[in-house]
Amino acid sequence: MTTGAADFFSEPWLRDISAQSPCSKVPELRKDTMQGTPKNMRLHIGIFGRRNVGKSSLLNAITRQAVSIVSPEAGTTTDPVEKPMELLPLGPVLFIDTAGIDDEGALGQARVARTRAILDRADLAVLVAESGQWGRFEEGLLDEFSQRHLPALVALNKCDLLPAGETVPESPRRHEIPEVRLSATTGQGLQDLRQALLDLAPEDFFESRAILSDLVPPGRTAVLVIPIDKEAPKGRIILPQVQAIRDLLDHGGVSVVVQERELESALANLREPPALVVTDSQAFREVAAMVPPSVPLTSFSILFSRFQGDLVEQVRGALGIERLREGDRILVAEACTHHPIGDDIGRVKIPRWLREFTGLALDFVTVQGHDFPQDLSPYSLVIHCGSCMGNRKEMLSRILRCRQQGVPITNYGLTIAYSLGIFERALAPFPEALGALRAAGGR
Repeated sequence: MTTGAADFFSEPWLRDISAQSPCSKVPELRKDTMQGTPKNMRLHIGIFGRRNVGKSSLLNAITRQAVSIVSPEAGTTTDPVEKPMELLPLGPVLFIDTAGIDDEGALGQARVARTRAILDRADLAVLVAESGQWGRFEEGLLDEFSQRHLPALVALNKCDLLPAGETVPESPRRHEIPEVRLSATTGQGLQDLRQALLDLAPEDFFESRAILSDLVPPGRTAVLVIPIDKEAPKGRIILPQVQAIRDLLDHGGVSVVVQERELESALANLREPPALVVTDSQAFREVAAMVPPSVPLTSFSILFSRFQGDLVEQVRGALGIERLREGDRILVAEACTHHPIGDDIGRVKIPRWLREFTGLALDFVTVQGHDFPQDLSPYSLVIHCGSCMGNRKEMLSRILRCRQQGVPITNYGLTIAYSLGIFERALAPFPEALGALRAAGGR
């Protein structure tokens, strides 16, 4: 019996969380994976292929909505289209529909460049091809997936239109990549697609990575220093701070949340020293002066260097500050697209602190969001934010690109700690990173 789209979508494993009313009752879903799950915590599934092979139709079939415009005319999808969903038992995922990899002309090449940029942040790739058709574009994408060690599957679409006895292409089998025959129009094969996605999902996605709970034993206290500045959202605190508190709650830790002006009294009121003090990087200097040297101290940004990227590599990158020369250009990268204020940390404070520390006239260039140069040769150093609004795959891709091009990369918190002379102290909670620093002869 063929499973149609209506039957497929009645299954409990797929839910459009964004369509739920705040008052809706969805007993099957875990509260921690519902509509509040930020995009950076979702498994990113990129949908790739030529124009007009049915990528957008497949996304619409999966989501049960007209998320992407569908047209017989090739090249309808221009910019990547994102759709957050709940894919059980994986939990929250983000599907990303892309423009055709075979787009033509100057504008088409710009679209292709945007499509290739999605590869930097995709955790899993779906290559959509038309059944009975295979060529150099599909081969090129499979080669790129392989080079990036990106888990992938081939979705052979429009199988309902195949003449009787038509065979599927041999290339996916030669690449040892799983293939699914389906029809986005009828729903045929969509259950097989679901199972293939579950089978391919990276194992570490099922495991909860710690932000700081591995540094704070159950029942022990972490003091979180959260200045409320002009960039803090009204009535809320920023995402890394929320996630840190939740991580402690999930693992039995105790969180004490204060602004820097209340820190001394909070420490005095504790019956035993805290297991860890975490501060906003901008208050590093003031907080370091108040916290006893025997108490481990770090920043939210440094925690996210470990959580979202590669702390050891970014510690080594911070040593590139010592090699800066007069007039060197530094790239400052922000994963989000917030509106900067007059005393913005990436545009004002870090440049000021680094110029004071080095005594050099340095040139700073800022990029935001998913914009990150392919060619890093103009830069002597990259300073990245903690990437709380990006996903880990994109951050690791950027670190790899810097390593391949020989450009050191570090992050906001590490840069601030280095320029304030408290680098080793800020790394004390992380033995591996501290060992790498000492092995490199850093301070």
